[in-house]
Amino acid sequence: MSEHTDSKPEAITSVPETASKPARRRSKVRWILAAILIAALGWILIDLYVPRSTNLRNFDANEVARLETRMWRSYYAKERVRLFNQLSELLRTQYKMPFVRSNAVAYQAAKAAFVFKDGRSRADYEKAKPYLISFYESVRRMSDSEFDIERAARLELEWWIIHRERKRHQPGDLERALAELQAEVYQVPVERLMEHAKLRAEAMEIRDTKAEAGGVTEEDWARIGELLRESWQSLWKAVNS
Repeated sequence: MSEHTDSKPEAITSVPETASKPARRRSKVRWILAAILIAALGWILIDLYVPRSTNLRNFDANEVARLETRMWRSYYAKERVRLFNQLSELLRTQYKMPFVRSNAVAYQAAKAAFVFKDGRSRADYEKAKPYLISFYESVRRMSDSEFDIERAARLELEWWIIHRERKRHQPGDLERALAELQAEVYQVPVERLMEHAKLRAEAMEIRDTKAEAGGVTEEDWARIGELLRESWQSLWKAVNS
């Protein structure tokens, strides 16, 4: 006679594999996001701080003139974001700044421009100077031209003021101020840059005169753009000869 022993089934104590999948998936996503964040931060730091060098004389005069014409229109229309984007494009395409750095430096330049625009006195205008110093410090860090940062910022602000207060100044003051800035940046004699300065000042005069008379037409802007092309072509020749 065989012996038959009844036994109860063992209790299931293990957690089903499917129950841990959502937790593993969330952990994997967190690791991926962390890796992306670290890579992005590393790229930003490299973009901002790794030394780079560029030749400031190696620019496309026609493209600089095109962008400057657009920037003037944005500035006088008080289109801050558009001006910022145009400045960023100029710094990337003509002065070879990397993407993040070009935006950071463009912010300084745009901020200076609109702090100045809102000013009503020299004391107000001087508030733009720290932003100009930051701008030229960044340009100098990448440049092969050993210009004086504070002097360049001061000369930039000075021609802005002379242009704003042009009726108080003698003919030729604005042209001289424009030439002195470029002479500092490119480390060449002022006299070599007077043609560039005269053409640029003439473009400014058309814009100002037409605005005071009621408005700047598309035909006026075309003439301004032409003068700026001639101006930047003259500068290119002066600094590369």
